[in-house]
Amino acid sequence: MDKKATRLRRARKTRAKLASQDRARLCIHRTPRHIYAQVLSADGTKVIAACSTVQADIKKQVAFGGNKDAARLVGKSIAEQAKNAGIESVAFDRSGFKYHGRVQVLADSARENGLQF
Repeated sequence: MDKKATRLRRARKTRAKLASQDRARLCIHRTPRHIYAQVLSADGTKVIAACSTVQADIKKQVAFGGNKDAARLVGKSIAEQAKNAGIESVAFDRSGFKYHGRVQVLADSARENGLQF
């Protein structure tokens, strides 16, 4: 298996477990240049909050969107948006990405700003 197929296999297994929890889902995606985060409804049909490094307000604050500083800002912003929408607790869907580096920093930043998972 190549890297992408392995990641998608991990994502499929994780999403199967998250579907049984019946909670809103914090779904992330990362590329070498950017990181994206969405809070989806429990049934997965509606995007409640979304944030990424391609948005103008975050792009102004960081020099490069593919580092830990950018992930920290995205985590803070997504937590604030979710809290404003009335979401306090989510299930963390890392989309098959390993829990280290930018993924871990985004999750820690979201936790520090009041999101529980």
